[in-house]
This record gives sequence, structure tokens and C-alpha cells, in this order.
Amino acid sequence: MAKITRKPVPRKAAVPKKKAKAAVTKPKPAKKSAPAKKSLKATRPWTPAEIHEVFSRFRKANPEPKGELEHVNPFTLLVAVVLSAQATDAGVNKATRALFEVADTPQKMLDLGEERLREYIKTIGLYRTKAKNVIALSAKVLSDFGGEVPRTRAEIESLPGAGRKTANVVLNMAFGEHTMAVDTHVFRVGNRTGLAPGKTPLDVELGLEKVIPPEFMLHAHHWLILHGRYTCLARKPRCEVCLINDLCRWPEKTV
Repeated sequence: MAKITRKPVPRKAAVPKKKAKAAVTKPKPAKKSAPAKKSLKATRPWTPAEIHEVFSRFRKANPEPKGELEHVNPFTLLVAVVLSAQATDAGVNKATRALFEVADTPQKMLDLGEERLREYIKTIGLYRTKAKNVIALSAKVLSDFGGEVPRTRAEIESLPGAGRKTANVVLNMAFGEHTMAVDTHVFRVGNRTGLAPGKTPLDVELGLEKVIPPEFMLHAHHWLILHGRYTCLARKPRCEVCLINDLCRWPEKTV
């Protein structure tokens, strides 16, 4: 039988692979950054004459400003300020009107007791903790200070529930000291206007004490509190009716 010879099938020539194109990284468009807010520290500093003018205007508009926390003596003022932490003055007044009719001294407050005190102040935030502090500070005022509210910052700060702001309010309103109590309103006004920029309430307090003339210091913190509460509002400041809008350094003022 004849042997069949198969012809070899020619292989296809290998096609050289195309080199992959190097990936071209397109530069990402730069993100538009929000326009930087103008720093108050970069603005023109207040001059002593301008600061004198600011407080002269406040004094002319309201010669004898009063704190809005109702009280009948230094002790009830101390209690009202302690209760006002993270609460409104109006809310505190609503609760303390009846309270101070029955407990306007440290001894009467102790006699009232923590449980009954809670019933009077239960509409105020953190009332349980505040009731405990008020009873404790009443006991300390009796035991350490003969039943009288102390007259130094360190002594007032030693009382349960009382901090630096509490001490400054009591020293100013009860004893006529030239102190600067910095609450949220004063902190905002000090920073926003550029009168005393600061990262902490203490920074603002010391800054204001440094620049405000002594003749205005007795009422200065009341003027600033009222200005922040009714004019220089947190969200929508009423620049159009502001007494000092021509002097204010706030870059975003609307006049």
C-alpha cells in the first residue's frame, strides 16, 4: 500500500502586537476655592477716638442700661446668673419670679430644698444639675462667707455652678466693679466689629478691657450685650439700624 505524504500547512506569520499607547493623564481642572474671607486682623485697627465715639453713641442712646435678669439682691442675682447658663434671660425670669418670693436668701434656699427647687425651675434647661448647684452654692455662701455673696472673682468662682462670666456679672451689677462679662452676644460683637477679635471669651474680655475707656466700663458689657441681642444678630444682623455701622469693621456689613 502506497504511503500518503501530507504536505505541511504553512503557518501564518505572527502579526506583531501593537504597542499600547501610553495613557495620557489629563490635568484635572482646578477646583474653584471659595473666596477667602477678609481677616479682621488685616483691617484697619480701631483708633481710640473711634472707640470713644462708639461708646458715646451707646451712652447717648441708653444712658443707664440694665441687665435683663430679674433679681432683688446680690444673692438672687448670683442664682439667676447660674440658672441662665444655656438659657434665655426671659426663660429664667419666668421661673425665678415665684422662686425669689419664697427663697431670696441662702438660708431660705436651703430650707426650700433641692426637690422643691426643681419644681420652680423645671422649665429651664439642665434644671436638675442647676438645682443641685444652687443648693450647694447656698450652703457654701453660708458656711464660708457668712451668708453674704463674696466680692472677689476667685471667691465667686469657687461656688458650685459659677464661672468667670458669672463672677463678672455679679461683680459688675451687684458691686459696681468695672468687669467685662462675655456671653455669646459680646463674643460675637467683639469679633464681628473688630473691636476685640479673639478665639475665646477670655481673649475678647481682655481685649475689650484693654481698649474701652474707663469712663464707659461700668455699663460697657450691658451696651454690648443689648447691641448683640437686638441689633447685631447672629444670622441676620440689622446693619441698617446699627448705631455704629459707619465705624464697624465687618467686611460683610450690608450698608
